[in-house]
Amino acid sequence: MANKIMYGIKSVYYSVLTNGEYGTPKALAGAVSINMESQGDINNFYADDTVYWKGVANNGYEGDLELALIPDDFRTDVLGETTDDNGLLVENEAASPVSFALMFEFTGDANARRHVFYNCVATRPAVSSNTKEDAIEPQTQTITISATANADGYVKASAEPTATNWAQWFQTVQTPTFA
Repeated sequence: MANKIMYGIKSVYYSVLTNGEYGTPKALAGAVSINMESQGDINNFYADDTVYWKGVANNGYEGDLELALIPDDFRTDVLGETTDDNGLLVENEAASPVSFALMFEFTGDANARRHVFYNCVATRPAVSSNTKEDAIEPQTQTITISATANADGYVKASAEPTATNWAQWFQTVQTPTFA
């Protein structure tokens, strides 16, 4: 049975890309929301008084991932922050974010759907909070992620439980194979 709706996000993982190979995926616990918008333009070429040709650019996706708290592992693995000898988590202006794959699952009314975005980079999160009042309101952190095509031209992939690689989805980054 196919999904009619989807809701919820869970099981968010990232896998750092090093020398063309993805590492072991690590969990990004506390996912609140994700909104990845497609990037690209449609260009019309006019001839013979009509649209003669349409070009569509797939420039990947860009959007926000909101988490309860961004873990220090992600900050060091992806954002390039370092930990000094005293345990200080240090952001250096010369640090370069590294590419990674982002994997997650959406719940559906009939089936879950798992996704992977290849060749992602992330921005640093804002530093903000509010004072505690009568009720404690949890604060969240948001990173902006840009996902573009990897070396093979793949931007993203997704699967439902019928896919043969479903059980291994979060153990290794799933890449397409074609006969």
